[in-house]
Amino acid sequence: MLEALRKSQRQMYKSWYILFFQIPGLADWLLRRNNYSLAVKMLRSSGKVTTFSDEDFDEYRKAWTNSGGLTGMLNWYRALVRHRLLMPANIRVHVPTLILWGKQDVALSKEMAQKSIDLCDNGRLKFFEDASHWVQHDAADEINRELVEYFK
Repeated sequence: MLEALRKSQRQMYKSWYILFFQIPGLADWLLRRNNYSLAVKMLRSSGKVTTFSDEDFDEYRKAWTNSGGLTGMLNWYRALVRHRLLMPANIRVHVPTLILWGKQDVALSKEMAQKSIDLCDNGRLKFFEDASHWVQHDAADEINRELVEYFK
C-alpha cells in the first residue's frame, strides 16, 4: 500500500478518504451529521447497488453510535498515517496466503493485489470480476467456498 501510494497517482486519488479521515473532529462530525448520511453515502458509492441493504445501514448506524464506534473506525486510518511501523529487513510472507479481491474495488487498485501476492512464498490470488471493495458482501457464497477450501 505504501509503495502504491508513493508511486501511483491513480492509487493516491483512490485513497483520498484517508487524508479526509486525518482531520479529527471535522471528519467525525461530518460523517455523523444527518444520521450518518455521508458515511452511508461513502459506503454506498464504494460498493455495488446490491452490496448493502437498508437493514445493513441500520446496523452500521447502531455500531457507529455505540461507544464511539465511528471515531474508533476513523482512528484506524489515523494511526495508519501517524504511527509508521518499522518495516522488517525481509518483508516476504512465508506462511500460506490467500488473497480474495474484487476487481471493481474503488479504493484499492488490482495492481496492488498482484504486488502483494508476489511477496508471498506460498500465495494464491483470486479475483472476483463483479465484486467491489466489499467482496465479502458481493460474493459471499463464493468467498465462503474459497475460505473453506483454503482452510482444509
